[in-house]
Parts: sequence; structure tokens; C-alpha cells
Amino acid sequence: MNNTMADKEPVNAGSSSVLEGEMCPFCNKKTLTLREAERDVPYFGILYIFSMDCYNEECNYHKADVEVAESHGPVKYTVEIDSEEDMKIRVVKSSTASIKIPHLGSIESGDASNGYITNVEGVLNRIKKQVEEIRDAAEDKAEQKKAKNVIKKITKIIWGQEKIKMILEDPNGNSAIISEKAQKSK
Repeated sequence: MNNTMADKEPVNAGSSSVLEGEMCPFCNKKTLTLREAERDVPYFGILYIFSMDCYNEECNYHKADVEVAESHGPVKYTVEIDSEEDMKIRVVKSSTASIKIPHLGSIESGDASNGYITNVEGVLNRIKKQVEEIRDAAEDKAEQKKAKNVIKKITKIIWGQEKIKMILEDPNGNSAIISEKAQKSK
């Protein structure tokens, strides 16, 4: 019998619900924790945040997503990042959204994609981590050097020494860049 959050008595943590000891769909052990939270994000509205985390050290499955209470339709946000202060700009990314930073990198949507709420610096650190993994796995010196240069560029952007454009696209409209600087389009 499949249990849902509605079938069990959740442990309340503010406006959050937590279920522990659920069956993990990957390792089939009762080591899965389900979380559900509702948040009112300024300028965006009510968001529902869902996550699944398996605490079996051999599995470590994780999945998270963000959904809006009201449908907004397909959306595209573009923002010019040109200062250290811009690192604080809030980014709400659902699992269906992709984030592109021309000439630097991207975070694509897909089956393994997660939703999250972060800021511009958090997005840049995620890309930086991807590039560091590529650098560390590369056997070709030219590929390692290219990765090192991208990491240096990300660091300069975080310090406000270089400008970039960040583009967030979500076909389901469950994402946003929350800033007066951000341009929203369909």
C-alpha cells in the first residue's frame, strides 16, 4: 500500500510537514524523508517546496522541486549582473527551468533536475562546482586550463569585477528572478 503525506500524521515544523522513515524508491529501505513546505515569496506569491532525501549512505537519493500556487504560463527572465550587490538577487528555479549564462555555463532542466530557491551567487557556485568537477576529471591540459579560466571568471563575477547576463526560462512558469533589474517576458 502506498502512503501519501495526506495518509499519515506529519510532524509540523512551522508551515512545513516532514515524514521520516518512508520507503526509498531506489534502495527500497525505509530511510527516505519527505518534506513539504509552503512559502509566501515577496513579488512572486505562494510557493510549494517538495523534497525527498534518502539517508542510506549507499543511496543518498535526493529530489526537490518548487511549484507555484497559481499558474503563470511560460516565462523568461533576463538580468544583467554587474555588481557584488547583485549576488543577493533571489532566484526561484523549478525542476522544469533552465538557467543560462552566455559564455560561462548553464543549468538545464531534465529528469534529474531539482527545484530550489537561492540567489545569484548560489547559481554561480553551482556552475562553479560543475566546472571544478570537469577540471578534476579532465586528462587534457587544455581542457583543465579552460576550466580554470572559467572558475577565475566566476570568482571575478562574484566579486563584482565582471558583468554577465543571466537568463532563466521555465515553460511552466514556476520560476522567477526577483529583482527590479530583471526583465520578464513570455
